[in-house]
Amino acid sequence: MRKAKLRRKTNETDVDIAINLDGKGKCDIQTSIPFVDHMLTLMCYHGGFDLTVKATGDVEVDYHHLMEDIGITLGQALNKALGDKTGIRRYGFARVPMDESLSEVVVDISGRAYLVYNVKKRSGHLKDLPVSLFEDFFRALTNHAMITLHINLLYGRDLHHIYESIFKAFGRALKEATTVEGKRIPSTKGKL
Repeated sequence: MRKAKLRRKTNETDVDIAINLDGKGKCDIQTSIPFVDHMLTLMCYHGGFDLTVKATGDVEVDYHHLMEDIGITLGQALNKALGDKTGIRRYGFARVPMDESLSEVVVDISGRAYLVYNVKKRSGHLKDLPVSLFEDFFRALTNHAMITLHINLLYGRDLHHIYESIFKAFGRALKEATTVEGKRIPSTKGKL
């Protein structure tokens, strides 16, 4: 089983994450930010991997520290669970609608960190959560998972629907990219 368990504890946050890429889509998410709990649960369910996230932080100051540290820790756990990446499909693609919104996510488990974030709705709030923090979350995840990630919002109006379509698409694209389909490392370099 491709599993990892990591904890990141700072003066601002305490994040504990366990992931099983070969799981069944079982989620136990408790971040103290209800909308983030909802998004990570959707990502886990549609990705078909098991994910536990227990995270607390100085949310009385701002949500930024916690959002970024969840992204960092999840990225590190993903990278660790993938090991040397032998046999993975490497590339994953998903296009997911949520009512009036449509998002496209493309993943390359490349060993190189790069984020393209084409989401025009970068301002606004969901309850009291600034949606601009989702870019910080995905950047932290990308940098620490060492993946190339393209997130494209094709269109959408409602912020809840937009981010729901993004997280579902990310889960599905990640599932495809991490699927084991062979016995070799999918790179002419021989290493990812």
